[in-house]
Amino acid sequence: MFDVRDDAGFVRFDRVQKSYDGVSLVVKDLNLDIARGEFMTMLGPSGSGKTTCLMMLAGFETATSGDILLGGKPINNIPPHKRGIGMVFQNYALFPHMTVGENLAFPLEVRGMGKSEREAKVKRALDMVQMGAFAGRRPAQLSGGQQQRIALSRALVFEPELVLMDEPLGALDKNLRERMQYEIKHIHENLGVTVVYVTHDQTEALTMSDKVAVFDDGRIQQLAPPDVLYEEPENAFVAGFIGENNTLRGRVTRIDGDICTVRLDDGGAEVQALRVNVEGEGARTTLSLRPERVRIAAPEEEVDNAFDAKVAELIYLGDHIRVRVKVAGNDEFIVKVPNSAKGRRVSVGDALRLGWATQDCRALDPS
Repeated sequence: MFDVRDDAGFVRFDRVQKSYDGVSLVVKDLNLDIARGEFMTMLGPSGSGKTTCLMMLAGFETATSGDILLGGKPINNIPPHKRGIGMVFQNYALFPHMTVGENLAFPLEVRGMGKSEREAKVKRALDMVQMGAFAGRRPAQLSGGQQQRIALSRALVFEPELVLMDEPLGALDKNLRERMQYEIKHIHENLGVTVVYVTHDQTEALTMSDKVAVFDDGRIQQLAPPDVLYEEPENAFVAGFIGENNTLRGRVTRIDGDICTVRLDDGGAEVQALRVNVEGEGARTTLSLRPERVRIAAPEEEVDNAFDAKVAELIYLGDHIRVRVKVAGNDEFIVKVPNSAKGRRVSVGDALRLGWATQDCRALDPS
């Protein structure tokens, strides 16, 4: 179980569990603190528990056990509309019979705000997302990206301290989705509002977040800033879920401080790796290695962990070439070669000599 504590946590999940049938837990003993002003992303595959956590925080689901606190106060028994939380959904959830301005004014009217103050806040919120000229239109007259901007501004219009976002960009095309990622991040930085964001898109999580909580099987597998999550995965699930990753499997034959020697299953070759999450000598392990950390070495060059490989496929991706090779029994081993005029050109069928630094190869659990 992953357990993280911070006495200054603005949002706190304290031993929270959730079951829909009274038997199976979809969220298991969740302990998590989110600091005020932080952009926290809950990332994971379908069924991992991330959306259930968000819905419990919003008040649309009830925790089976444990406490959820906001600003130090338990909110388990407070209905959603009294929690003062902004919410952005993937399907926008705009009222189709209202204009854009009326959609934004609605949460202010519910809070008993006067007309002049409502108008000022609606204008400010629309200007924030560059939609000030669209106040008189109805949602059906807007594109998907414009509707999402309106949904975002409606969540912010009453100036909540906490905003929850559930896969808000999932319905947008790639270019618009990427642009909206930066816009949401910039709005967060300007306002200082706390954001809890749910997605299954790893690139989205890495781009936007201060911290990312990676969920699987109802638990947080790792909680860290994006760069740490990518560069220093703590287990095989995180290594495989975040970014592209090469894996080699074998058994630990020797441990020397932070370094271990692993005999690979195929052919018995040995690899030196950083010991991260292995039980001890004789234990099974999965080696994790990012494609960009693998080098194509000259025949006479001295490199760590040198292996002979054969090129099986080349994919041109603009700034780099994705080279799939067969090495050490792995037919899906990937090397990323920068697309430089000075870089070595390779062709399908070429024999290569690969190498990588011991510190870049992480020995993890055998899962």
